Amino acid sequence: GLWFKTDGTKMYVIGAAGDAVVEYDLSTAWDISTSSYNQEFSVSSQEGTPTGVAFKSDGTKMYIIGLSNDSVFQYSLSTAWDVSTASYESKSFSVGSQLTHPMGLYFTSDGTKFYTCGYVSDDAAQYTLSTAWDVSTASHTNTLDLAADEATLRGVALKSDGTKFYTIGSTTDTVRQYSLSTAYDLSTASYDNINFSVNAQQANPFGIFFKPDGTKFYILYFDNEEIIESGDLPHVVGLLSPGSQI
Repeated sequence: GLWFKTDGTKMYVIGAAGDAVVEYDLSTAWDISTSSYNQEFSVSSQEGTPTGVAFKSDGTKMYIIGLSNDSVFQYSLSTAWDVSTASYESKSFSVGSQLTHPMGLYFTSDGTKFYTCGYVSDDAAQYTLSTAWDVSTASHTNTLDLAADEATLRGVALKSDGTKFYTIGSTTDTVRQYSLSTAYDLSTASYDNINFSVNAQQANPFGIFFKPDGTKFYILYFDNEEIIESGDLPHVVGLLSPGSQI
C-alpha cells in the first residue's frame, strides 16, 4: 500500500516482507522521480503481513492493515509526518467478519470513514467511526460485491468529495471507476464502465493512491516492487523502485 503527505512532499509505502512503513522525501511535490529514502517504522509487533497504510490529514496519526490479523491498527506520531516518532496506541479494529485477506486502506479527510477490500472475498467494505480518527469506535456500514468486475482486488481509493470510487486488481491489472449517488456511501455505487489497464507498465498491481485534485494517480506493483505515477492517462510520468526498502 502507499500514501502521500497532503502537500505531496512525502510518500509512504508499506510492504508485506519488510513489515515496515517506509518514508520518502520528494524534492518536487507529487513527482516520485525526485524521491529519496528517509526512514522507516516497523509494525511487525502488530501485523506480520501489512498490506495498506493511511494517515490522518494532519500527519499526527497513522493506520495500517494486513493479512495476518485482518485488522486496522492505529499509531500516534509525536512529530507530524515523521514515522520515526510513531507509537502504537493500543487501538485496533477487526475487519475479518466482512473481508477475507484485506488489502489497501483509505480514510476520508475528516476521519469519520475508512474503506478497504478483500482480495479473496472480492468485496470492498465501508466503516464509520463514531469518534473521528479513533479506529476502536469503528463499525461496519456497507459491503460492495465486486467479483463480477475484478477477481483479485488489491486496493481502493475515493475522490476527495466522495462521489467516485476506484479499485485496482491483479487479475485484470485494471483501475475501475464507480459513481456514488450518495457521497461516500458504497451501497449507492454503480460502475461507470470506465477503466484503465496498467498492465503495459507492470503486472500485479497492489495499491492505488489519487492526488487530491484528481490529476494524478499512483500504482504500487508487487512483482517488481515499483511505483508508477500517471498523469494525463495513459501517460506514465514517473517511476520509483523501492524494493530495497519493502
